This record gives sequence, structure tokens and C-alpha cells, in this order.
Amino acid sequence: MDLFHQESFQNILPFDGITNYHGIVMDSKQCDFYYQRLMDTIQFKNDEAIIFGKKIITKRKVAWYGAAEFSYTYSKVTKTAMIFTEELLALKAIVEKESGETYNSCLLNLYHSGAEGMGYHADGEKMLKKNGAIASLSLGVTRKFSFKHKESKQRIDVFLENGSLLVMKEGTQTNWLHRLPPTTKVSAPRINLTFRTVEL
Repeated sequence: MDLFHQESFQNILPFDGITNYHGIVMDSKQCDFYYQRLMDTIQFKNDEAIIFGKKIITKRKVAWYGAAEFSYTYSKVTKTAMIFTEELLALKAIVEKESGETYNSCLLNLYHSGAEGMGYHADGEKMLKKNGAIASLSLGVTRKFSFKHKESKQRIDVFLENGSLLVMKEGTQTNWLHRLPPTTKVSAPRINLTFRTVEL
């Protein structure tokens, strides 16, 4: 990364982790192009999770892609990655250049409206690189994203805009939870791409 990029983002967490908000890293034309291409080509499916022994199917849709067809387990459900598409490889290159990190997989979430969100959780699955970077790229409508410290309960909110990049690393997953709160103020969709590293 050049000096400009090093100075253009900030760690939004006050302690116990590093989460850099890079702001908008793609122009509106790029955002519109990739948003539509992902809508047209990604094999989104309703997410499944096992909670208190009961199978839950979410309204939110997900898709998992990677550099290889490796398996990944979260919420007690195992998924097998599809191979990166041309569009995902292009977006991965943008994210890697901006973040200075490398990634071998991407979990995509499709939220159809503000009625769909995700509760507090940490991305601490054993297959993920320990304290590795997780890069969150947003396409579509702006949504609020919240962090809560596991012990102090301090909360940090950030609004993730169309074409913006948020990179969580170091102790973030160990010490903080994060969520996408539902809202009645948003009626349009958002695609969230979380690039991450699975240790093979």
C-alpha cells in the first residue's frame, strides 16, 4: 500500500483489537456493475444454522466461494466452497490491495431489506486463520454495523456505505462481538462480501 492508503483509514476500536474502516474504495460505477453481476451470477441460498439443537433457516441468503472446494463449518452446519468466479477474483484483488492482506475464501451475505440482519457473534471458527484479517466489502444500501466488547460491553457503531471496506483483525474476534441490527428505515438490498483465510 502507498502512503495515501496508510493514512486514509482508522482503527475504530478503542482497545483489544484492530478494525480498520477504509471508507469507500470503489466508485459508484464499479459498485453498480459488481452489485448487478453478483445478483445475476452468485448461487445464493437461505442460510442454515443449528441453534439449541433446532435447525433454523434464515431469510438472509448466503454463498461461500474459495480458491478450492474446501469445507467450512459454522453454526454446526458444514458447507463446501464453490470456486471463485471472475467477479469475485476481481473484487478480491481490490480488497487485497486496499487491506494489504491476502484471502482464500469469501462468504457472501444477501440482505433483502432492513428487516434482515444478524445477531451478535464473533467469527472464531477453528478453520479460520487465528487472528487473521476478515475484510468486509459492502455493496448496496448503507447499513449500521455494531461492535460490543465481550467484557466491558462498550459498543461501537459504524455505517457501512456502498463500496466501503471494513477490515477486522488481531484481537477483534477474540475480544469483540459484532452484529448487523435490523432496521425499519431500510427497504433496499445489501450484499456483504467477507473475504477471509481458511487454513487448509
